[in-house]
Amino acid sequence: MSDATATDGLTVGQVSARLGVTVRALHHWDEIGLARPSLRTAAGYRLYTAGDLERLHRIVVYREIGLGLDRIGAILDDSTADVAGALRAQRTQVAERIERLQRLGAGLDRMIEAHERGLLLTAEQQAAIFGPRWNPGSPAEARKRYGDTRQWQQYAELSAARGPEEWQAVADAVAALDRALGDAMDSGVAPGSPEAGQLVERHREVFASYFPLTRRMQVCLGRMYEADRGFAAHYDGIRPGLAAWFRRIVDASARAHGIDPDTATWQ
Repeated sequence: MSDATATDGLTVGQVSARLGVTVRALHHWDEIGLARPSLRTAAGYRLYTAGDLERLHRIVVYREIGLGLDRIGAILDDSTADVAGALRAQRTQVAERIERLQRLGAGLDRMIEAHERGLLLTAEQQAAIFGPRWNPGSPAEARKRYGDTRQWQQYAELSAARGPEEWQAVADAVAALDRALGDAMDSGVAPGSPEAGQLVERHREVFASYFPLTRRMQVCLGRMYEADRGFAAHYDGIRPGLAAWFRRIVDASARAHGIDPDTATWQ
């Protein structure tokens, strides 16, 4: 390394400011031999020449496009290196990364929309899947009522990953469960019986398509099915008295698992 007067070259701090590179990075590149300042002052301070700056500019560019320091050093120091080939390979990797990021961005857009809307289906798709009696405004009403809850967040994240086919499978599972509940009540299945317990478990499994349902939450849900006019009309439309019967089999199952239905809370 040659000596220089104080007016020759640029100091580490000046190069750092000019290139937008930290002083620590410049010191590291110096230590590993990637970009060493060619001059020193009589006092021992490092100084970078115009040629050093040109090398540093290339390092910054190559690093910005994702090349590792070892690869950068090989390109800069090997006169026979296929620079164009290395850059083409890096361009391919950048294109693949862009594609991954675009997919990630699309997924984030769906997640955001699901948190805001609930169902990512058109009104026509909803009617085709859930039936003509379905209210397309119900997801917006649900968000207004439950949008700040953990369960809405869980529901939205599940919804973001679903299209019409997946929602059709959910709707089919719910319809099959409704039929099974009606048939069981007609057959005289008693609360607390093994058959009733299986139906309660099946309800929890099907409901998990919306969000995980604990036994205590299921008790609260069963009582809402009976007390809420809209839910009661749905279940009693399947079989008269089904809403109350469902509440009883849920309560009996809760007791069998050590839960007092009268004190159960949404947790």
